[in-house]
Amino acid sequence: MDDDSLSRAFAALADPTRRDLVSRLTLGDATVGELAAPYDMSLQAVSKHLAVLESAGLVSRRRDAQRRPVHLESEVLAELTHWIDRHRRAAEARMSRLDGVLHHLRSTDSEERLP
Repeated sequence: MDDDSLSRAFAALADPTRRDLVSRLTLGDATVGELAAPYDMSLQAVSKHLAVLESAGLVSRRRDAQRRPVHLESEVLAELTHWIDRHRRAAEARMSRLDGVLHHLRSTDSEERLP
């Protein structure tokens, strides 16, 4: 995933309504009307949120006879998760090294205090 795609995806997910729509779509495809039902907003407003998610590659729409279901692109979520996990592992490794240094310093300090 390139930096522009990553930025668009994280920016799209910065909004709580869009995160909620993504959560809803983990249950399965849904129409705009079905997605809008729990919200006190117009279909047009929900469609605008979906357009942001779609431009970020997080959702897609397809035609299914008279329906136009919205589909969650789980591969994009997997790429975001991979990016986050890679940085989490690097931070954990750095903290582990720091813990090792601090443990070594405490051990050395304790040994120097012995008579």
